[in-house]
Amino acid sequence: MAEKLKLQGLGKTFEGAGTRLPVLLPFDLSIPEGEFLTLVGPSGCGKSTLFNIVAGLLSPDPGGLIVIDGRPVVSTLGRVAYMPQRDLLFPWRSVLDNSILGLEVQGVSRSEARARAHDVLRQFGLEGFEDYYPFALSGGMKQRVALLRTFLFESDIMLLDEPFGALDALTRSMLQEWLAGVCERYRRTILFITHDVEEAIFLGDRVVVMTPRPGRLKLEVKVPLERPRSADIVTSADFVALKRQILAAIWEESQRSSETGKGAAP
Repeated sequence: MAEKLKLQGLGKTFEGAGTRLPVLLPFDLSIPEGEFLTLVGPSGCGKSTLFNIVAGLLSPDPGGLIVIDGRPVVSTLGRVAYMPQRDLLFPWRSVLDNSILGLEVQGVSRSEARARAHDVLRQFGLEGFEDYYPFALSGGMKQRVALLRTFLFESDIMLLDEPFGALDALTRSMLQEWLAGVCERYRRTILFITHDVEEAIFLGDRVVVMTPRPGRLKLEVKVPLERPRSADIVTSADFVALKRQILAAIWEESQRSSETGKGAAP
């Protein structure tokens, strides 16, 4: 499988007022085309900083390099689709008009963007809601709109930063299963941040575990579970074994961090 995205020597240190705060230690990571890669780690370990760098919102430390389709890029702005933790829907825009915002930014006419969105509303569970406004939607529906907006953005690399973190357990489980099905259909290259180990395993082709700050890659685990995956797979022996392995790695690093007095910022 061809390499879609490569992070080479990528690190980040924030400086100001005479202080230096290392957030990410330089690391390498290769993501094949069409892979769903999930990242887990404690709060403050640099996951969102990593996403901001890949999205082009922050610059890496000197020497850090982002490669897309085999070519180093100076900036990834407009090259990747990025969904932050909050849905960030505009309250004055309908479901349909919120979903096409990325296309409009890319220069697609409103009429064409609306036509494209109409074609996939059913797949995102939004058919019949196109004229609703965010205040009338549940949390789960808002996330579907935000995900539709991200999918419509013309990029085959997607960054999803804890899109289900604020939802209740039942809604989150339902949307995880739905998202897995949507991603099977579209086959994008996806980086997905989560604090939930079960979510990381259920959705991912591969799980990357990060250490407490300054973040580095602790463990990479392939998920050899067949797709499509249903919610009851979380009780299978293979799933539980993977969860145990990942939790052990997180626990080991948390213990080491506590003993050395380092770790995630509060």
